[in-house]
Amino acid sequence: SSRWSILGYNSILAPLLIMGFYLVVSGWTLEYMIHSLTGEFTRISTPEAYESLFNAFTQNPWKPLLYTVVFTLLTHGVIALGVQKGIERSARIMMPLLLLILVVLAVHSILLPGGTEGVKFLFAPDFSKVTPSTVLVALGQAFFSLSIGIGTMVTYASYFKPDTNLRHTALNVTILDTLVAVLAGVVIFPAVFSVGIEPSSGPSLVFITLPSIFNDMPLSMVWSSVFFLLLVVAALTSTISLHEVVTVYLHEEWHLSRKTAAWLTTAATAALASLASLSLGVLSGWTICGLSVFDSLDFLTANILLPAGGFFTCVFVGWKLDRQILRDQITNNGELKFRIYGVFIFLLRYVCPAVLLLIFLDNLGVF
Repeated sequence: SSRWSILGYNSILAPLLIMGFYLVVSGWTLEYMIHSLTGEFTRISTPEAYESLFNAFTQNPWKPLLYTVVFTLLTHGVIALGVQKGIERSARIMMPLLLLILVVLAVHSILLPGGTEGVKFLFAPDFSKVTPSTVLVALGQAFFSLSIGIGTMVTYASYFKPDTNLRHTALNVTILDTLVAVLAGVVIFPAVFSVGIEPSSGPSLVFITLPSIFNDMPLSMVWSSVFFLLLVVAALTSTISLHEVVTVYLHEEWHLSRKTAAWLTTAATAALASLASLSLGVLSGWTICGLSVFDSLDFLTANILLPAGGFFTCVFVGWKLDRQILRDQITNNGELKFRIYGVFIFLLRYVCPAVLLLIFLDNLGVF
């Protein structure tokens, strides 16, 4: 439907803009993995020193830029190999490696002195802290984590065989995504509580607090290196999926060769990410509505493009898409039973759009 083409373009634009800031953070993980491997962290003893190291690195005009470009080229290398040799092969290696590292680190964190306090902090419910805004923020995070509202799931699903059970696949993806998130929490919070540091969020936790925690552990170089390797692997799996959306769009819609499409995407994302990286340092004076280029890309994608994409996808599928096409896709042309099809349609038409609209308004600060 040409009238709904804006939804398709949103699904291409969002991954492109997300890579603009995500590749920068991914470059940070690569830098910190190298710091760990070379033993540089062992020469730092205070949280203030780690904070100074992080600020000096992110505001340096060239080092973050270098690591951003390197990470972009790593992503390009996988994409250039194609779907089977590149994406599938890398996923078969990186996903089990990611899970293995998470499990090892989680067990290690729980066994630390005082680690059980971190487990209690993570899992013991405190309903006084749960507000409607908490639920909306959680839903928004789920959107970002599951790549909902952009073209990633659509692109990957286009590679499925016709007999793939979409419902089981969607359920498996959701369960695995949640499992990895919970394991990551089990890795981080027991370690934080073990050394008596207040849990924080964002870069300060990952790049300032955690390195200082690892430094107090036996075999600190090993655990620090393994943790940042984990972050590198996790970031790479994400940048691959985002890159593929834009690459396959250029390949199939503009009829470019896959190699050319991949290079165009790499060049565009590298330029955008370079600008975002420099906006934290020498170009910090360049702002968009008071935000740096880096923060602007984050705000625009997470708060506007993703929830808007999810909202209009629900409206399109629930109200515009031919009902028989939808039923055939979900049931594999009638081969699979779907007893709650009516409930599914009701959720798509009424409940999901209403919830997504609330998320959108909450992200904009209406509530």
